[in-house]
Amino acid sequence: MKTNRNTLLCVALASFALSFNTVSAQKSADTYKNIEFKMAEVKEPVIPQNSVNLKDFGAVNGGYVLNTKAFADAIDALSKKGGGKLIIPPGIWLTGPIILKSNIELHAQTGALIKFSTDKTLYPIIETSFEGLNTWRCISPIYGKNLENIAFTGNGVWDGSGEAWRQVKKSKLTEEQWKKFVDSGGVLNEKKDSWYPSEQYLKGAKGADQNVRHDLKTKEDFEAIHDFLRPVLVSIQNSKRVLFDGPVFQNSPAWNIHPLMIEDLIVRNITVRNPWFSQNGDGLDVESCKNVVIENSSFDVGDDAICIKSGKDKDGRDRGVACENIIVKNNIVYHGHGGVTVGSEMSGGVKNLHVSNCTFMGTDVGLRFKSTRGRGGVVENIFISDIFMTDIPSQAISFDLYYGGKSIAETLAEGGNTVSTKAIPVNEETPQFKNIVIKNITIEGAQQAVFLQGLPEMNLENIEITNLIAKAQKGFSIIDANGIKISNAKLDIEAKNAFEIYNAQNLSLKNIEFNSGSSSAITINGEASKNIDLSGSSVNFSKTTIIDKNVPKKAVKF
Repeated sequence: MKTNRNTLLCVALASFALSFNTVSAQKSADTYKNIEFKMAEVKEPVIPQNSVNLKDFGAVNGGYVLNTKAFADAIDALSKKGGGKLIIPPGIWLTGPIILKSNIELHAQTGALIKFSTDKTLYPIIETSFEGLNTWRCISPIYGKNLENIAFTGNGVWDGSGEAWRQVKKSKLTEEQWKKFVDSGGVLNEKKDSWYPSEQYLKGAKGADQNVRHDLKTKEDFEAIHDFLRPVLVSIQNSKRVLFDGPVFQNSPAWNIHPLMIEDLIVRNITVRNPWFSQNGDGLDVESCKNVVIENSSFDVGDDAICIKSGKDKDGRDRGVACENIIVKNNIVYHGHGGVTVGSEMSGGVKNLHVSNCTFMGTDVGLRFKSTRGRGGVVENIFISDIFMTDIPSQAISFDLYYGGKSIAETLAEGGNTVSTKAIPVNEETPQFKNIVIKNITIEGAQQAVFLQGLPEMNLENIEITNLIAKAQKGFSIIDANGIKISNAKLDIEAKNAFEIYNAQNLSLKNIEFNSGSSSAITINGEASKNIDLSGSSVNFSKTTIIDKNVPKKAVKF
């Protein structure tokens, strides 16, 4: 009897296990190899092996019938069974917002296009977080909160109809494109250089800090500018075990995919697309998440592509949830303001980030770190390797602690980066970037190879750049930085000055080669400069270095 009972128990357990499916497409064999910090394997969603087809709930193909109820009914039917897979077959499926529930896999088959309605009345405003701040926004086309086991699979397309939501700048369009927007309706600003979808949007934009209105307090206040409150395409918040594997996500009203406070997040084999002129058209904004893999995906977007964030200013510090344990591998970024970006909303901190084997082609910046006074937060233990960049119109590697909300291209057009010599007291609002290793980097064309700028009161600290090959107009700028180590760098620089160093401490250059034969290949300035070691290369830099008179004596070693 005992043996029979054990056998029956095993059969029952096996049957129960078969009723669930770990959503697991082929994953990269080397995902967890050579990671510099301790990280457990990210857990995948477990989805019950139930399935339904969207057409069985009255969905109509063609893009002219609203299928919001069909999506809701299908998800409800699966949820009552404990969850399962919603199959979205080939066709054009027009819908309003899709509200997710736990244990659901949305499987968009090849040929399926899910197109979200441009009727803004279908998107009520809700309390949420945007750009790291607690605020009100329109509900996202795909929305879920407090969930477990969510998956997006298949090779279909999710389209956010962002053209109906976004402001467009004339300077980013051809004459024909601009005329098409103007003729479509909407309104222009006073300068006639920006198009807005509606008068309500233009009203909301006035007085906004980037895209958030701090002066409005009540839901009624925000309702008056409903059109301005563009949602992200995919918003999943405070959830566990979320997977994106296979589909295309495109044309978002604001950011494209925004996982917020997710534990165990996998993003792989997806394509993220936005028009290059799309305002705030970020690709993937991973905010205050823990245990994350982003791999084998491509991005071509209107703002930063792969973004690591953790809240902004006091709201981010009050949340106090870092973004940590993140692997970014084997991705391609085409257009974007940044290939991989940390910040500017990083007030909860970012730690344990590995980035490797990524290619950036034509991104405004390659590796982009940004923050400003008022943020607070610590960014640390960042490991980046084997990055290949071509045709970077500004800085290939950029650390900017004076970020003001504009792209680097816009910043350069206005005269370049801010440099301040005045330190202010350090407090909880002071951002800090430290312990960052960058190695095996190839830059084939950039306005500048490397820009490193900390704050006078809080220097960039302990940044190593090793094995760098760079062809660029300008070389290095190193400002308010402590413990910078540059080694094995081969620079093909157009400018006569390859290194501009200002208020650097404990800096070493080792095995540096560059083509400049100028007597001012290296310039050193700033009275806080200290312990700068230029003795580690075969070239005698004493003949090609200009040291300003305000630099302390014996601060530089040749």
